[in-house]
Amino acid sequence: MTEHPSIVLAAAGITKTFGNHTALDGVDIAFHRGEVHALLGENGAGKSTLIKILTGAYIPDGGVISVDGENVNFTTPQQAQALGIGTVYQEVNLLPNMTVIDNLFIGRQPTNRFGLVDKRRMERESREILTTYGLDIDVKAELSTFSVAVQQIIAIARAVELSGKVLILDEPTASLDRSEVEKLFGIVRQLRDRGLAIVFITHFLDQVFELSDRVTVLRNGRLVGTQAIASLDRTSLVRMMLGKDLAFHHPDVLGEEGEVGETLMEFEGFGLTNSVQPFDLKIHRGEVVGVAGLLGSGRTEMARLMFGIDHADSGAIKIDGSTRQVRNPREAVELGFGFCPEDRKIDGIFGDLSVRENIVIAMQARLGWFKALNRDEQLEIAGNFIEALDIRTASAELPVKLLSGGNQQKVILARWLATDPRFLILDEPTRGIDVGAHAEIVRMISRLREDGLALVVISSELDEIVSYSSRVVVMRDRKMVAELHGADITPGVIVQTIAAQPAEAEA
Repeated sequence: MTEHPSIVLAAAGITKTFGNHTALDGVDIAFHRGEVHALLGENGAGKSTLIKILTGAYIPDGGVISVDGENVNFTTPQQAQALGIGTVYQEVNLLPNMTVIDNLFIGRQPTNRFGLVDKRRMERESREILTTYGLDIDVKAELSTFSVAVQQIIAIARAVELSGKVLILDEPTASLDRSEVEKLFGIVRQLRDRGLAIVFITHFLDQVFELSDRVTVLRNGRLVGTQAIASLDRTSLVRMMLGKDLAFHHPDVLGEEGEVGETLMEFEGFGLTNSVQPFDLKIHRGEVVGVAGLLGSGRTEMARLMFGIDHADSGAIKIDGSTRQVRNPREAVELGFGFCPEDRKIDGIFGDLSVRENIVIAMQARLGWFKALNRDEQLEIAGNFIEALDIRTASAELPVKLLSGGNQQKVILARWLATDPRFLILDEPTRGIDVGAHAEIVRMISRLREDGLALVVISSELDEIVSYSSRVVVMRDRKMVAELHGADITPGVIVQTIAAQPAEAEA
């Protein structure tokens, strides 16, 4: 592989599949000494898979990796580390019950001439190392006694000491306040100036433009492009990430008069500290409120708050004009709410249970266990939804984990429709499913709206949101920044609203 002399780590034609799912499809990328290179993409874009391949946690199915121009074959993270590639994750991967010294030197303790661990040297060198990062702390104290920001810096120091060529920072600022972010960025710039290649994974666009020299965008496992950050504006970068046809038109989903049903519920000043800033939103019967925004914008946090998974610490909900409490999902279900989560495999399906059991479980919970559905009733309910939603399964008794992603998604929808909900929240309902199932679920959302159901649908697919939404709420930096209506519901306006600087959005 012929490379530019400043390239320290490169990958060409990287592919990786998991079963029938292609996570990476021929991705090329290169990281240069002395630069910060942002790696961006929505959930499912392939970022995590690529990083795991570059650090030896996964073995690619195809493609070539090189370090300093020499082809390498990593089979373990230790091999990648030995060749200079270090990683620091959002959740600091150190040992909180051990001292700072131990965390910096674990696995590489120096010894004295008698073969014993040289603790004095470890203490001295720990102080020297951390001084270069602007930290003057008690290195003999347990790591857990320090803030997340300090732990993050210690993790970076360890990674640099162990590796020293490439530093991969995976969402390093997610849990930091602004002053802590500024301190971290100062350290990253120092490391860049020392000649390290820094890979910066984040969902905060402001930080990308503040820190990065170049940016690579992945989408659906493919490389969209790599560009110098100086050649991009925010709107262009958002378009790269979302990749939508800006000529797509919004059909009139409200009819000629633009009318919606009566108000079902109102969220007034509803929010949660460090999660979602307080927002006001009315939901009407027979409408879909689309929620748009980049990963990390607060979309999922809003959904969790609405369903009571997280408990709001400000504001109120009014349902049919009366103030109600939604302190947990059980209360939400009792009020007629349903929620299809973003990660169906972790938060949605019960993989080892049958299709039948997955469909009836929420309905049974709402009825209470003193009104248990017998097996024949369960089979009838499941059979009706299998037919109505065209769930393709050999049997209602088949474990749901054996179904395709699209059919699993339909099972989750069936579960909530069986409860006869008034309000349904769908978080990325079409992510990771095939084209046919994708189209069916989009049509189903429109049918549910026409049947009078109130829906909030979160999606990264702008053409989807445009096609079925009565209104579109735009989230940015965990704040609702706009509510779009009518002719403004276009991918172009949504992209511009997501990309707008805060001052522009308020103007």
